[in-house]
Amino acid sequence: MSNIERVVTSGVFELDGGSWEVDNNIWIVGDDTDVVVFDAAHDAAPIVMAVGGRNVVAVVCTHGHNDHITVAPELGQALDAPVLLHPADDMLWQMTHPGKPFRTVEDGATLRAGGIELRALHTPGHSPGSVCWYAPELNAVFSGDTLFQGGPGATGRSYSDFPTILESISGRLGVLPGETAVYTGHGDTTTIGDEIVHYDDWVARGH
Repeated sequence: MSNIERVVTSGVFELDGGSWEVDNNIWIVGDDTDVVVFDAAHDAAPIVMAVGGRNVVAVVCTHGHNDHITVAPELGQALDAPVLLHPADDMLWQMTHPGKPFRTVEDGATLRAGGIELRALHTPGHSPGSVCWYAPELNAVFSGDTLFQGGPGATGRSYSDFPTILESISGRLGVLPGETAVYTGHGDTTTIGDEIVHYDDWVARGH
């Protein structure tokens, strides 16, 4: 079995009074016994089915936008796993799950699943509490909405900031090996090297 499995769910992203139909990637990382689930988007059932009875170390929310945490409390309960989120995104969490608890995760935190270490890299910009997770043994980073195939995540909405996301990408992701695979929150997988070569273009674009 692959160490990295993808589930795609569809639903609505809502913020600042707008709503957008989106497809979200959920990444399941580990082995036949233990896994970490990245993001809890839209619908718990296909995620639970993909886990297939394995032990879930954590349901990790890469950030607090509603489309990434839609079913986080439900999924945590169904899988008997803690839900992790950076505390800087608490205000976004409260919009979707007022009063529901989550476990805070800080920069540098590590998780282990199936012998794979995953390390938290706090990468604010898309949201204040955005976190990417780096798995050196897999030569992979799970980037949420911080970095996509084609550039940085969107920063045109509340609590987001373009200069901050550029700093996060250059300082935290751009220093990873160029061949590191980037498993994104939406769309196709890319590599650090394929994206970072466009960094000066992003800076010039200014948003």
